Amino acid sequence: TNPTINSLSGTTFMQTLISSVVKRLRKVYQKAEEFIEEEREFALSQVFVNATMERYVTEKVKIIQDLHADLYDGWLRLYATIDVKGLHTTLSVDLKLIQMEMNKDVQLMVFEQISNTQVIEAKFKNIFQKWGFYIAIWYYQKFRDEDPLGKILEHFEVVSVQDELLYLDLNRWFKKKASIIETLSKVHVNRARVRPAELIVWGNVNLAAILYPPNDDDFDEDGLEDTEVTPIQQKDVRK
Repeated sequence: TNPTINSLSGTTFMQTLISSVVKRLRKVYQKAEEFIEEEREFALSQVFVNATMERYVTEKVKIIQDLHADLYDGWLRLYATIDVKGLHTTLSVDLKLIQMEMNKDVQLMVFEQISNTQVIEAKFKNIFQKWGFYIAIWYYQKFRDEDPLGKILEHFEVVSVQDELLYLDLNRWFKKKASIIETLSKVHVNRARVRPAELIVWGNVNLAAILYPPNDDDFDEDGLEDTEVTPIQQKDVRK
């Protein structure tokens, strides 16, 4: 298990997401100073989501050469390029976001895998590694009639698998971050939906707490086109 990878991707994405929502709220509500019970809707562009992954995951985690998603109507296609132990591979998988709930007590995202994991590209250090790689995928997808992705992620304690759904519980990392829990006491994300080139988030906000914060997390998505797709980019790997 690599807790550094998990905490990097989880906490920084959440901070950036909340920061973007906060900036939108300030433009709409300049004088309100009370908690809004009515649920509000906010859109986060595909480019914003991908730029966040690139900035806080791809550039900081050694084994990940690229991580980005194409967002469609109700589902997303996640691409990951990994280089580890002589194996260099680009994979893709289609996911449906079933549930997203973020508050000071619960930080949970639930995904349904709606396709088998696809191998777009793979390079190996030797023939034995190649055989082992493809045999493992064949064994799960053909012999066991299931995809290995969930089992792999569960083995590394990234997600838990229940009833063929992938549960990403961020509380195990967020509960140790006082700043994250404080942020989630101000913005309660109730649900989200994937739409073409954007992620729509619905939630309630405590305007009195967020309109006059002591510090601002800085992340600007101005100038980014909503329909732009992050290309697969490779980092230089030092041998």
